[in-house]
Amino acid sequence: MIASTPIIIPALQAGATIGDVVARARNFSARVVVIDDGSSDNTGEQASQAGAEVLRHPENRGKGRALMTGFRHLFAEGHDQIVTLDADGQHLPEEIPKLLAGIRGGADLVIGSRALQFAGMHGVRLWSNTISSAVISAVAGEVIEDVQSGFRLYTRRLILATGFSEARFEAESAVVVRAVRRGFRIALVPIRLGFVDGRRTSHYRPVVDSLRIALAVTRARFDTLGALPT
Repeated sequence: MIASTPIIIPALQAGATIGDVVARARNFSARVVVIDDGSSDNTGEQASQAGAEVLRHPENRGKGRALMTGFRHLFAEGHDQIVTLDADGQHLPEEIPKLLAGIRGGADLVIGSRALQFAGMHGVRLWSNTISSAVISAVAGEVIEDVQSGFRLYTRRLILATGFSEARFEAESAVVVRAVRRGFRIALVPIRLGFVDGRRTSHYRPVVDSLRIALAVTRARFDTLGALPT
């Protein structure tokens, strides 16, 4: 059944996969918005041909900025909740109903957890996910078993209260910390994946981006601001 909740897909150099992801996502939402974050390939064209609305950054600004572009665009139209998933095919659009069930249960942020499949990841990615989730859980004050998963459902009121100011991958970790500190309810739901180890399709840099995440969540722990950035 097609739901009214729109979908945002941030995409960079995803021409080989984005068309299939969009086509399948449209089975679950009448509104799929792809943010082409400065790709030099045919990402935007493939997304458009598959039925997505495409918003384009002329240069790469980072995943956090891409998501923020989508949030502003859709929240301005009055939408109250938004699904986000990645463009490489690891996140299965067929799992979206699990996120919707989590929101119906009263959560303001639902995260599709890959924790049961961590064992199938390469050692570097497994280390990064395990350590970062443990550290961020400690900083936030609540156990979040898969804080780096980008397969999520956000409510408008959470984003308005927490902001989403970080530029790159760290945005998805910092918003979790701010959400917990402000008393929002976070739900994790186990999900299946199209493939477990996404090193070949991910733009995540384990060392550099893990350091950026560590700095961002430390700042978020003491952040008292809650407005959307301009």
